[in-house]
Amino acid sequence: MNAIEVDGLTRRYGDLVAVDDVSFSVAEGEILGLLGPNGAGKSTLVNTLCTLLRPSEGTARVAGHDVVADPGGVRSSIGVVFQEPALDEELTGRENLRFHARLYGIRKQRRRERTATVLDLVDLADDADKPVGEYSGGMARRLELARGLLHEPAVLFLDEPTVGLDAGTRKTVREYVARLNREAGVTVVLTTHYMEEADALCDRVAIVDDGSVVALDAPDALKDGLGGDVIRLGTDGPAAVERAVGDAPWVRSVTRTGDGLDVGVDDGERRVAALVTAASEVAGVSTVSVDRPTLERVFLSLTGRTVEAADETGPGVAVAAETEADDD
Repeated sequence: MNAIEVDGLTRRYGDLVAVDDVSFSVAEGEILGLLGPNGAGKSTLVNTLCTLLRPSEGTARVAGHDVVADPGGVRSSIGVVFQEPALDEELTGRENLRFHARLYGIRKQRRRERTATVLDLVDLADDADKPVGEYSGGMARRLELARGLLHEPAVLFLDEPTVGLDAGTRKTVREYVARLNREAGVTVVLTTHYMEEADALCDRVAIVDDGSVVALDAPDALKDGLGGDVIRLGTDGPAAVERAVGDAPWVRSVTRTGDGLDVGVDDGERRVAALVTAASEVAGVSTVSVDRPTLERVFLSLTGRTVEAADETGPGVAVAAETEADDD
């Protein structure tokens, strides 16, 4: 059964299209990553699924509830951790959770039980009575994850959950997200522009660019679509090397570069020795390296630019009202 079903979803701001005719589904218990640069439409898509924005066209159902016809049903079925912090730093971790539990309408005894459970789940039980202002960035993010799980949602939305954190803390938060998915059984949808985050954490990745989903598959399947590894060979005789190795059954492609050749192969680590041996018989070899397919290369092949370049040049669609509240 699907936790989320999206069909032809479009979100406009006047003449500007932030989400453009998007369709996909998310299975129960899956972790789906929405990967793309800032301004690609990821947050607009999540805000629409969370009922903070109304779709201009198309339909979406979350946990069986239509986002337009039954926004209350959607909101009772989801947890959300937004990019911007939403914790009271003067309250303790436990007090923050109990306050939000009251907003969810959780009764007193159940409130205490759920607070203890989610604190244990994110390893904050020993720090629960410290003011949040004393928490590290990673601890505060974990507390927000706990808050999102208080009411046992079917779907947890995470908007750039590790932005602003150092690499080590990002890794720790990723591990906790995977644990929440595994132990709480919650479906997770997260937006990110960190390639390693999407690759390590997600069952499937939707690559989002200019408001459209340009590819959707498992990370390994997306990378395999690029055609295997590339062995980069520095040589003073590229033409001779190309003739020597071009017909080998394990060579998928040969491309001239400024200082040698890029040789496409399967299982690059295993083919390095054979390639260098063959090349050395006809020319000098100065350098050799193996370039494995990455999600960065997938994004480049699909959009013609890297995520970093897309961030620098700005969004393809200017979005002026991402936090606009739903009319309901």
